[in-house]
Formats: sequence, structure tokens, C-alpha cells
Amino acid sequence: MSKRPSLTRRGAFGRGLAVSVAGLRAGGAFALDSALSRLRGGDGQDSELLRREARRFVAELGRLKGTYVKIGQMFALLGEHFLPPALTEALHELESATEPLPWPEIEPALREALGERLDELDVEPEAIAAASLAQVHRATIRDSGETIVLKVQYPGLADVIDSDFDAVVRMLLLARWIRAGRELDDWLGSLRQQLHNEIDYEREAAIGDRVAALVAERREAFAERGIRYHVPLRHARYCGDTVLALEYIDGDPVGSPAVAKLPLGRRNALGRAMLELFFLELYDWGLLQTDPNFGNFLIRRSAGGDELVLLDFGSTLYCDEDFLANLGSAIAAGQRQDRETLADALVGLGCLREDSSDFARQTFSDFCLQLLEPLRPPEALPREHLNRRGEYCWGRSRLMQRVGRQAASSAATRHFTTPSREFAMIARKLTGVFTFIAVLDAQFNAHDTVHDYIDDYAEAGGRTAP
Repeated sequence: MSKRPSLTRRGAFGRGLAVSVAGLRAGGAFALDSALSRLRGGDGQDSELLRREARRFVAELGRLKGTYVKIGQMFALLGEHFLPPALTEALHELESATEPLPWPEIEPALREALGERLDELDVEPEAIAAASLAQVHRATIRDSGETIVLKVQYPGLADVIDSDFDAVVRMLLLARWIRAGRELDDWLGSLRQQLHNEIDYEREAAIGDRVAALVAERREAFAERGIRYHVPLRHARYCGDTVLALEYIDGDPVGSPAVAKLPLGRRNALGRAMLELFFLELYDWGLLQTDPNFGNFLIRRSAGGDELVLLDFGSTLYCDEDFLANLGSAIAAGQRQDRETLADALVGLGCLREDSSDFARQTFSDFCLQLLEPLRPPEALPREHLNRRGEYCWGRSRLMQRVGRQAASSAATRHFTTPSREFAMIARKLTGVFTFIAVLDAQFNAHDTVHDYIDDYAEAGGRTAP
């Protein structure tokens, strides 16, 4: 297997040119596809030509790796509001896992970040994980024998992050896959900031420390309800601008066979923990980790109580009071299946305009009602998705498949309004939470837990600033 070239050696110009060529080729396919569609009356379906060229473009992003993979993943999760379905579908195929840089390229970066402190560690040269922006090495603190992990940012990443982002956006504009405008500019500005947040390890460390303290404050109360969280301890001495040092956790991903074999009661407790975490973050802690990637969580199994381990805080959103109030109103209206109030809340969230048509209000309300299905009161849950005890079966409900079809139908109408970035982030996170619980094949009702958080927030007159 050939060594992966470093980011700095590949060159921003060459990388941007490769993306532009692949994008323009696919953009030509898109223009041809649109013209043919108009000639034959348009059936709303992308042609095989467009799908093939979209896959070719995404393959080029994958070949270039680094920030291009991360940018592609961001557009895959949020780009359905702007991009042709064929491209969005292809972008979803980008894998976060990648071949790690060899130790001779990583060791100098660690030495530059830590200096003589690196001599206090025995670092395993072989990475235990690698993603688009960083890779992880296990290490032992020589004096104490404690095992830690070092999350090491790829060398030269900060130097190319903006030029790589600009290259992808330029390609999308030249290929006419997106149209310039104020709404798009706002979105792109938010995505760029999110990308910078993910390489700001000082910010991530501060948020991780804060969440660790919040979890510790309520550890006993959580345990009484069978819910346990753990945030790995940060070792500040071995942290730097491009390195995060954290406690090593021996855990399992949610999709592992070991987790699948857990008794239903334990899987239910883990599912409740994931759902409650979403509302804790929003309505108690005032922040939301917005990346639903399963790699950001581990499950540490224990007969005395399994723990949900929270690993990554690079992509974190702070929501203002108006947004939280409108979100709470939307969820409560969804639980009551109150379309009128739900539509008003969607206006407040920026998903609908004040002058949106009745059709648009109905379409978006239908989408949200379906997404919020598991949060309804037990008597309002679809009976075909309940077990004999009247509990919602998250796995067999196939909720995400049904929601996906509804979302595609909504986005295809001329009444579609680009939602606010915050709404899209919430929808993205909530679908990730629900998918996590579905993978656990959990069976429980969520209404009372959700309502408690929203009611407490409303009675308190809103969250106090962090």
C-alpha cells in the first residue's frame, strides 16, 4: 500500500484544480441532464449519466482525502437543501475512516506540539484510528503507567483548510450545482466556521471540560434512573494547539455484536441515555454536539450499569433563546399533532416564511410530524410500531426511511424554503439520535422524558446563559 502524501506536499493549487476538473465534468452532465429532462417533460429523476459523474466527482474528493473528505461529508449531511439528489447521494458514500499518515510524518508534528513533554510518553507508532482531519495514537505515561490517547491533527491542515473549502464551493458554482445568493452565503459562512471549529482544539478542550463537569454534577441523579454518561478525562499537560490528550476508554461502538447481544433492558437504558442527552444539551447545558457520527460515542459495558461515553466536541452549536423556545413549541405541537401551532413554530425556526403557502405549511408540518413520531404520547403512537406492552419499537419502525422519503418529496416542490442552519443542524442531530436508538433495537416510549425537559424550561422562563 502506498504512503499517503502529506497535506502540505500535495499543494493547494493542484488539489483545487483536480476538484474543479472533476466538478466541471459532472456539472456538464448536470446541464445536459436538465436539458434532456425539459425536452421529455421532466420526471423529477436524475439520469444515470448524472449519477455516474457525481460518483466520479466524489471519488476525486476521496482520493484527495483530508479536508476534502470532511467538506464532502458536511455537504452530504446538509447539502440536500442545495444540491442535486444524485450528488447528495454520492457524497453520502464518503467514508470518514482513511489511511493514517505513517509515523515518520506524525512524530515531528507531535514533537513540535509537545516539545520535551513527548519524552514523558511511550507513543505507539501505529494509529488506532484515523479520520479526515486527525488520527489517534495510544500512549503510556511513563511515570504513572496510565494509558491515554493522543488525537493528532494532520500536519499543514490549517494552511489548506480555507483554500480547500473555496475550491469545492467554486466548483459547485461553476458547475451551476448551487446558485449564489444571500441564503447560500449565510450557509457557506456557517459551514466554513464549523470546519474551523473542528480543528480548534483549544475550543474543543474547553467544551469537553465543561460537559465533564456538568455530567459529574448530576452523576448520582442520572444513575438513579439507570442513565450513565462518561466524558474521558483530559490530560492538559500533553495537549497543544494540534494535539488533544484524553483518557483511553476500552469500549464498543453501538453497532458492535457485543452491544447487540445485551439484554433488552440494558439496550433500552442506553437508548434513553442517548435521547435524554439531546435534550440535556439543548435545554439544560445550552450547547449541542451536532455531529451524529457513531464514531463520536462508545459504550462501556458493565453489569452494574453501562456507560455512554462522549468522545468528541469539535462540532458544537450554541442556540439562542428564541430558537430554543420555538423548538420546544414545535416538539410540543408535534406531540399533540397540532399542525397550526407546529407551522407557526416552523416560521419562528426559519423553516417557513410568514407568507408561505398553505401547501408549504402542510408539507413541512407533515415532515416534522413524522420525524417527531416517537415522541408522541403512548395513545397517539402508531399501533403497528408498538410491542405487546404498548412500547415503541425504534428498530422495526423504519422511521428514518419513511422520514427520508418525506424529506425528498418536500425538497422537490417549488414551495421548498431553505431552512435555517440551526434547524438543519437540529434535524440532522435528531435523525442521528433516532438512528442510534434504532441500531440498539430499543423498545420504549419517550413522551414523558421529553416533555419534562421542555416543561421545566418553559416554567423556568428559559435557560440561563452558560
